[in-house]
Amino acid sequence: MIRHGGLIARRHDGFWRGALIEGASGSGKSDLALRALEQGFRLVADDRVVVFPAGGRLYGRAPETLAGLIEVRGLGVVGAPALAFAEIMLIIRCVDAPEQVERLPDPARQSILGVDVPVFDLWPREPAAPAKIGRMMQSLGVQS
Repeated sequence: MIRHGGLIARRHDGFWRGALIEGASGSGKSDLALRALEQGFRLVADDRVVVFPAGGRLYGRAPETLAGLIEVRGLGVVGAPALAFAEIMLIIRCVDAPEQVERLPDPARQSILGVDVPVFDLWPREPAAPAKIGRMMQSLGVQS
């Protein structure tokens, strides 16, 4: 299955654990991923993510034609070091405005290919958005 979004990851306990960033076209997914790379995340995929289950877990990788590429608005599509794949630990849903993010949301989950994954809403243009992804992952037990 292919999902419209990006996938960034951090290494934890010898494995790459990632956040699948989804949202409408032009919502800031690639920009958020680019800023997260500056905070220690690694790129897995940008724009499209091939999602697959294995052993009760969900994984993602870039389609071969997009592997190692990321869009930088105002510059174009550029090369970037990328991981072959990572486990998807959470989904980030990019929202249009900061007031669309609940202050204290109830836990949400989404089932993809039979695997339930935690879902968090996030305004991608917020300066702290990459740090918030790190904290969301920490809340799930993924430390950098």
